Amino acid sequence: MAMLRDVPGYWETTGSTKTFTHPLDPELLDAHVPYGSRVLDYGCGYGRLTAELVRLGRRDVHGVDFSAALVERGLAEHPGVSLEHCPGLPLPHRDGGFDAALLFAVLTCIPDEATHGAILTELARLVRPGGVLYLSDVPLQSDPRNQERYRRYAELHGIHGVFEIPDGGVFRHHHPAYLRDLVHEHGFAVEEERTGTVGTLDGHSVERLQLIARRR
Repeated sequence: MAMLRDVPGYWETTGSTKTFTHPLDPELLDAHVPYGSRVLDYGCGYGRLTAELVRLGRRDVHGVDFSAALVERGLAEHPGVSLEHCPGLPLPHRDGGFDAALLFAVLTCIPDEATHGAILTELARLVRPGGVLYLSDVPLQSDPRNQERYRRYAELHGIHGVFEIPDGGVFRHHHPAYLRDLVHEHGFAVEEERTGTVGTLDGHSVERLQLIARRR
């Protein structure tokens, strides 16, 4: 089993206490993923969206995360919801075992592109042909606060879009074309895009990009 690269201990300590704010768009999900579908919530954290899907009537939902602390928190906060600690890849699930997968604000928490590729390779294995990947993440922002952070940390990390927050978290915003190319290169075809404003872990607002992509 390959361990995920560059996943910091932050998510086992400080990060595991955060309140996540990146929201689900139930209307968008319903338009592409029928009820009764088996859904994987990859990078589920403490199961916030996994539990929301169950409340919305989607009973066959399974969340996985690389952080033991977050999964432990989720099992306490959402008893009865299916959450699993999976620190590495591949996941212990069969090829094509899911009709859809959610990938919500996961790539922004992992600066390393090799890990992005590993995650998308695994989701391509797990989502059946014709199934759906619902990706929602934070692209590069144009506001002065984020532009200053990108400049400040580019020399340290060697990547435009990577930045740190005061409590030790390291994050990355991506060019929209990078996200589109990533899903395309791993066997998914984008069917719909949506944008909008969402809250962040530190109380600010950012523009997000949502991609609905079909497994080819």
